[in-house]
Formats: sequence, structure tokens, C-alpha cells
Amino acid sequence: MKPFILLDPGHGGVINGIYQTPGKRSPLWSDGSQLFEGEFNRVITQGISQALTLRGIENKIIVPELEDISLQTRVRRANHLTTQYPDHQCLLISVHANAGGGSGFEIFTSRGQTDSDIIADHITHAFTQVFPNKPLRCDYSDGDSDKERGFYMLRKTRMAAVLTENFFMDNEVECCLILMSAKGRQKIIDYHVRGILAWVMEENQEEKGRGSTTRATAVSK
Repeated sequence: MKPFILLDPGHGGVINGIYQTPGKRSPLWSDGSQLFEGEFNRVITQGISQALTLRGIENKIIVPELEDISLQTRVRRANHLTTQYPDHQCLLISVHANAGGGSGFEIFTSRGQTDSDIIADHITHAFTQVFPNKPLRCDYSDGDSDKERGFYMLRKTRMAAVLTENFFMDNEVECCLILMSAKGRQKIIDYHVRGILAWVMEENQEEKGRGSTTRATAVSK
């Protein structure tokens, strides 16, 4: 099956200089700069989309507008798209920046062992390659790297789905040197894309394996 990647930029963007989501921003730093998470999320999803398109992988940003679209609408859009692409292997990636004190990267899936765990492992592995000296905030208690939560976007969507939390916007070093810099943003795009490509390759290999088994069974009969 062909892959179809759905990209969800969390929260709202900036319209006429007005940020559309209460909170969800960094402190105002000493140099006068400030990060608005929804703007960051959109830059990252747009970069991922462009990179996937160049590689011939179908994808769609499910919130192209700058308004802060509700979680219910986001889920409804994602689930509707899966019905429009019944012959595709769908995957949702919801992109965010973290806050609350800390550093590094973490990725979330819904609870239990699901197909989402596979893509989560690919993205975390790609993160460690792109940022080998930055913390990977993970939970290996169930044998894989993702953290499991009942987030609405993960719980209600009908496809493999992960939510990435990319560094901490209330950590001045990470915010200014990574989240707000063109170089840092490109690296964040890169590890998402690397993870997706590894997932696509694994899915293709498994499909070929299933096809070989089917053909062998048919010949034996």
C-alpha cells in the first residue's frame, strides 16, 4: 500500500500580527524575541510536507489555515481523509513544541501496543542521529521509546498517529538556538522526515514479504 502522511500543526498561527492561541508561547527573552508555538508548528509541518513531496510521498497538512482549529475538527478531517485514500497506509503526525521545564525531545502514542509504536521508534532513532547530544525523553517500560497518553488526537484518529514534542520553548537555550533558528528548525524537519522514510521502507519490505509468502503458498497448491 502507498503511504499517505497527514500532518497536524498544533494550535493556531499568527494573523495580522495577532497570535491565535492563548498561551502556547515562550517567555519574552532578553533580546526581545519570543516564540509562538503555532507559528513554529506550521513551519515544521510545511517543511516536512515539502520534503515528502520531493520524494514522491503523498501528504496533506490537515490544518492549512492560521485559525486555531478545534481538536474535534482536526480529528474529523483526518478520519475523513482516510476514507478518501482507502488503498493507502495512513499516518498522522501532530507537531508541537514542549513547555513546563525541561529539555530535549519526546514522542507520544495512544495507550497499548499499536502500529503507532513503530513510527514512534523510527522518529526517536532519527532524532538521536540528528541531535546525538540532546536528551531523548522516553519511556522504555513497555519495550519501546514512546510515551503513552490518552491525547484526543491520538485516541480518536483511525490510523497510526504520533504527537511529537520538539524541545522546550521555555528553555532559553533550546528556544533561541533551536526552535527559533533556521538551522535548528531544519534539523527538526530532518529527523521527522528520516523517521517517516524509515517507516515507509519498513512497510514496503513487510508488504513485499507478505506478497512473497502469498505467491509461495499459491505455487505450493
